[in-house]
Formats: sequence, C-alpha cells, structure tokens
Amino acid sequence: MWRKTSPTIAKVDYPIASDPGGNVARAYGVYLEDEGLATRGRFIVDPEGVIRAVEILPPPVGRSTAELLRQLQAFQTVDANPGKAAPSGWQPGDDLIETGLEYIGKY
Repeated sequence: MWRKTSPTIAKVDYPIASDPGGNVARAYGVYLEDEGLATRGRFIVDPEGVIRAVEILPPPVGRSTAELLRQLQAFQTVDANPGKAAPSGWQPGDDLIETGLEYIGKY
C-alpha cells in the first residue's frame, strides 16, 4: 500500500513489509493492544536468528537510520574480528578494542 501512496516509498528499491494484523509486532512484544498499533520497534537479527540489538520507541519518536547502519557495521566488524569490540561512539573505520578481563579499565 505504501508503495502506491507514498512518492518517497515508491523510490525504495528493497522489500518493505507491512503487518496489518499486528502479528509480527505481537511476536516481538511491541504491539499496543489498547491502541491497536505498534510502537516503533527495531530489531537487528543475525544470520543465525539471534536478536543482537533492540530499540523500542513510542509512536511519536522516529528511529535513526544512521544509528541502525552504524550498529549493523559494528556487528559485522566485530564478528569478523573475534576478541575485539566496538567501543561506545565507535564509527566505521575507527579502531576496535581488545576484550577480556585484563583490559577492563584500560580504555
């Protein structure tokens, strides 16, 4: 429906799904039964089906696409570099940090 009614969405070149019955929203715990709508939920699910990140915002607050992309890149980067972590404020291209008890308090 959005593709037919929104000039902006019509330009999107990847699949967009809707959840008119609220079934997906209910499964992820973001459906507001009393209001008949979902909160703004964003879930990063890895290829093994593990939820790696969750963001849930009330309906009047939008999500950040830039932050979503940064988190996706962080997960991909640390997954490709075992034993490393993306620290707070990490941006693509920044150095990763070491993980482990011996590194606590050193960053």
